[in-house]
Amino acid sequence: MKAAGKSMRAQDEKHQETKCPDSTSPPPPTPQVLESEKPSDCESPAVATSVAPALKSQTVSAEQVAGAGRHYDDLSSSLWAEEDSEGLDTINMSKDDASTERPSWANKMEYFLAQVAFSVGLSTIWRFPYLCFHNGNGSFLIIYVLMLFLVGFPLLFLEMAAGQRLRQGSIGVWKAVSPWIGGVGYSSVLVCLVMGSYYSVLTAWSLYYLVQSFQSPLPWTLCPTLGNSSEIDPECARTSPATYFWYRRVLKATEEIEIGGLPVSHLSMSLLVTWSIICISMMQGPKSTGKMLYVAVLLPYLILFFLLVRSLLLEGAQFGLKSLLAMQVSALYSVDVWRRTGNEIFLSLGPGLGSFTAISSYIPRSNNCVIDAFAVAVLNLAASVITIMFVFALMGHLATKNTVKCYLKNAEILAALVKTRVLPAEAKPPDSLYHHPGSIYTKWFDSLPDAVRRAALPHLSSCNSSRELEEVMEGPGVAIVAFTEIISVFSGATFWAIIIFLLLSNLGLSAMTGIMQGILTPLQDMFSSLRRHTKLLTVGVCALMFLGSLTYVRPSGSYYVNLLDDYWTSLPFLIIVILENVAIAWIYGARRFLADLIVMMDRPVSPVYRWLWCCLTPTVLLVLFIVTLLNLCRSPISYFGWNSSASNELKQTYPQWARSLLALLIALTVLPVPAYSLYALLRTSTAAPLSHSRDTNLFRLELAKNLHGSVHRFRKRLKKRNKRNK
Repeated sequence: MKAAGKSMRAQDEKHQETKCPDSTSPPPPTPQVLESEKPSDCESPAVATSVAPALKSQTVSAEQVAGAGRHYDDLSSSLWAEEDSEGLDTINMSKDDASTERPSWANKMEYFLAQVAFSVGLSTIWRFPYLCFHNGNGSFLIIYVLMLFLVGFPLLFLEMAAGQRLRQGSIGVWKAVSPWIGGVGYSSVLVCLVMGSYYSVLTAWSLYYLVQSFQSPLPWTLCPTLGNSSEIDPECARTSPATYFWYRRVLKATEEIEIGGLPVSHLSMSLLVTWSIICISMMQGPKSTGKMLYVAVLLPYLILFFLLVRSLLLEGAQFGLKSLLAMQVSALYSVDVWRRTGNEIFLSLGPGLGSFTAISSYIPRSNNCVIDAFAVAVLNLAASVITIMFVFALMGHLATKNTVKCYLKNAEILAALVKTRVLPAEAKPPDSLYHHPGSIYTKWFDSLPDAVRRAALPHLSSCNSSRELEEVMEGPGVAIVAFTEIISVFSGATFWAIIIFLLLSNLGLSAMTGIMQGILTPLQDMFSSLRRHTKLLTVGVCALMFLGSLTYVRPSGSYYVNLLDDYWTSLPFLIIVILENVAIAWIYGARRFLADLIVMMDRPVSPVYRWLWCCLTPTVLLVLFIVTLLNLCRSPISYFGWNSSASNELKQTYPQWARSLLALLIALTVLPVPAYSLYALLRTSTAAPLSHSRDTNLFRLELAKNLHGSVHRFRKRLKKRNKRNK
């Protein structure tokens, strides 16, 4: 052991002489001093990893390299030098970056709220209940939980750790990991641009409903009249007032996507307010955004809790929750259900957009991102479960209410048939039925003689709560139309309307701040001068995205929103997260990445993540990608258009040019990946002959520096362990 210590100290002294030949070397330190001293200033990462100083340094001898390699192989991967990791950052930083101080979150709470705000967005309410009902109810929940923690959580942890480790946005991070997949960051920015443009429209719809909620009676509870007459608009009379208000007053929807028109004025104003709020909250960077998050994140959870309690007190809520828990075993074996669940994971949680990477780049490296990623995944699941219980309780109440109306209508028909002597007197409904139709009608009707029942059935409507629930949950407007319909049955409907649409608006604005972080942070990292003009950059990006979003507030704009939200988002998300996973697990190396995290956080990290990143997650992602691609190519893409003559939603197929537009958008968002790989190939092929000898010397110097740092930390940890044992 003493001989090994002397050999290590001798190599350390040689390494000092090699790296700092001009410095005046102090007398050889004693072993006690060497164990406690820190690396000298000349071993700083910027000097050790910078190419220019390396070219001026002396070449390390072959014996030193061989000796270093032997000792290096004996060291644990957990002792990898942090200076080596820092060197990666220094190489990828420009001179301007070094001179510009990177902003940071004011505290850990603001950082965590920013992560939660982005992961719990409008998709939690906009799509999740609808998908759950039409994909197996309880079976969908089981699949969602499995995929969340086996696929979504590892990807979430990967993005958080990469951003925290390299302290850069998506573009800088993936360039640093490997130049061959450097285009992934650019693709993430493009996806954020497209997604932010139409996602802001969902928020604008919620804001418009919020403004309309400040009146009594609520405008979607009554049908309008024709002109100055008292006659009700027949188009509204054929449907519900809430559905009419949504399509005719809010969207001013056309019957086909081909019919264009100018942007709707009131939606344009709502969209302008939306982007103004986003712009103001992002102007000062993370510090200004963090203050807004205390309200934008905590308030929705508080509102969700109160809405859940209120909905559970409604009649029929129990029926809705029973429908939620009813499992369909066949859904567990359905490839389509797994595909839709996987796509919902990406839309709800949000990996692949680069927002988690950008948000994490403003937190110190020592932060425990494992706990953060797990907490964000759990809160995402909690918000989804609370929302789905709230929605199913409301839908169960509405279905029960419609069923009771059906019972009363049948009772009136039976009474009329008895009065006209079409049916015998025993078919007359009892008076108690009108007071408690839900509990009495079925028992009373089943007690009638078979001959009377057979004679009455042709005149009656079929009243079934399950069928009524299917009708309530049908169509893409569950979050808006169904909520507006159910609000009317609350006592104090105006108050609850304000609460619900305040919730939706908050969720939308919170998610938009995360999307904007995924755009602004990479741009500021790539062009350091933009960091000194944060306000100008924020205003410019928000103004351009506002102009682009006007496309979706035209009379046919909602059909474009459905086209992107239902069919476009899946493939770009999958391609990006597959490449991110492969880059960390197979190019950079999962074992090496975990060792970096152990040193960075100074705490152990479970090796199970290596198995997830290397085996399970990429396999599931690849299968999802293939199934999604085949489904998009083989199945027709459709949307629900408004049919004014029948006053209902009519399922229509998108025209061929819409499919071509979809393919073009997918190709444009993933084009930076092969383009940047080609650029890296051309740059490498031209620079390789000139830099081969320089790279050899640099490698030797890096190896010697790694050895010195590793031995130094090994001795410090050994000394601490000995003290603890004493």
